[in-house]
Formats: sequence, C-alpha cells, structure tokens
Amino acid sequence: MKRPIKKAVFPVAGLGTRFLPATKAVPKEMLPVVDRPVIQLAVDEAREAGCEHFVFVTGRNKGVIEDHFDKQFELEETLKRRGKQAELVLLEQDLPSAGQTSFTRQQEPLGLGHAVWCARELVGNEPFALLLPDMLIHAKPGCLKQMMEVYDDTGGNIIAVEEVPRDHVSRYGVVKVGPAFGRGFRIDGMVEKPKLEDAPSNLIISGRYILQPQIFDRIAAQHPGAGGEIQLTDAMIQLMAQDRFFGLKFEGKTYDCGDRVGFLAANVAYGLAREDLGPAFREALKAIIADSGGL
Repeated sequence: MKRPIKKAVFPVAGLGTRFLPATKAVPKEMLPVVDRPVIQLAVDEAREAGCEHFVFVTGRNKGVIEDHFDKQFELEETLKRRGKQAELVLLEQDLPSAGQTSFTRQQEPLGLGHAVWCARELVGNEPFALLLPDMLIHAKPGCLKQMMEVYDDTGGNIIAVEEVPRDHVSRYGVVKVGPAFGRGFRIDGMVEKPKLEDAPSNLIISGRYILQPQIFDRIAAQHPGAGGEIQLTDAMIQLMAQDRFFGLKFEGKTYDCGDRVGFLAANVAYGLAREDLGPAFREALKAIIADSGGL
C-alpha cells in the first residue's frame, strides 16, 4: 500500500560562496528571483504537490530562513496602518500554518546524503519528498506534482531526470533507463559523476526526489564517496537492491541558481512569465540588448 507524501525536506546548509559578497550575511536561498526568495519558490512547489510539513536542514547563519517562514508582527501592523491589504494577503498566503515547519542543523558540510540523514528524526518512518532549492524548476504543473502523479501509479522511489549533452554527464548523477511505466520508467542503475565512457545514459538526476524512509539506513552505512562526501546517489544505489526506483523526464526548465548565470537566467524567465511584469520587462530587455550592441 502506497503511503501519501506529506513531508518535504529542503537542504539549505550550503555557504553560497559563488555568490560572495552577496551571501556574506544573506543565505543564498534567500536571494530573490524577481520578488520571491529561491527557497520560497521551492516551498511553493512542494505545497502545490500536497506536502504539508516542511523540514529545513540548515547551518550556521541561516536563521533568516526560519524568520522568513514566521510571522513578522511589526511589518504586518505597519501594513495594516497604511491600508496595504494586497501585501497583507500575500504574506498570509505564503505563511505555513503553526507546526508545519521544522528546522534541524547539519553541523558539518559532509555532503547531500549527510544533509538528508540529518532530517531522519523529523521525517520518521514515512516516505518524503526531497527538493534541492538551488535547482529551480520552472514548470506548470510543478515538477514535484508531476512526480506525485507517477508515484500514485508506481509507489517506490521517484527521481526527476533531464537530458544533458553527453560531454556534461561527468558533472552529475546519471541513471540507467529501464522499461517504461506510464509517464515514467524503471531505473535500472545509477552512477555519480561518471566518466563519459562509463555513463549509462545522458539523463541526469535533477534535484527532485520522492524517497522511502529506508534511505536513512542506507545513508548511515555509507562511506565518503565522490568529493570525499556522503553521497545520496550511493545510498540510493544500495536501496535499489530492495526497493524499486522510477524516473520521470519532467516537463519544464531547470535553472541552476547555485550558479550566477543560471540565477540571472531564472530571473529573466520568471520575470517574463509574470502577467503583471512580463510585457514591460520584455521591452526593458530589448532596450538593454539594443544598447549593448545586440545579441
């Protein structure tokens, strides 16, 4: 019997060194894409997919993330006095209900697998969603909602995948494609950052997962892998021996917001997609491109 996915885990302990000096005092997850922080967009995706409890694996100097998902009485009172009703409604819509957020610390930067393991006590013996906020996926419906539809048919573990040029596969976790299952397919193998000649496909793991709780035992048994870190992919490979994994080549576009160019591209894409901003923003971009000598 498939158990519903109600908890979502967000690893947000990274230092964001590629965005210094902007991230000296502001977590990279709080950098805005147009007017919504990256982490808020990831939570929006999880809420759309039906998740009700949001678990954040944080590090030092990340307290502002917790503040973002809390009430801000001074701000709200000021908005009330000034009659800013639309802004008040927006804040209320984004605010999780009391008890829907949990925070735990990853005290050392030991890798993604270790960050997930840090959430074990908060997740408990339940399947859960895992979203990497750096990998922002622009999609309608959201990527995780698409994955939930596959999960309803297959159960087990689901991984979002996308194609990359074959000469890029050594940067990512790569899956081996098995038989088709509805919109998805069975995953028959995975390898973390393979050499080009060893890659089983050009389909990479894209930062969205639905995982069964047995993954925590597999992570606990892992030795450091690629980069000297506890790799989630290595634990998933071990879990494949006892549980099924499926892949979904989702519909949508990924923007790597851990990369400066990817972050800028995300702002352009999300800005152009906004009904209230898109037309004026498009004209502004045309003017900037013309002034800079064209593309």
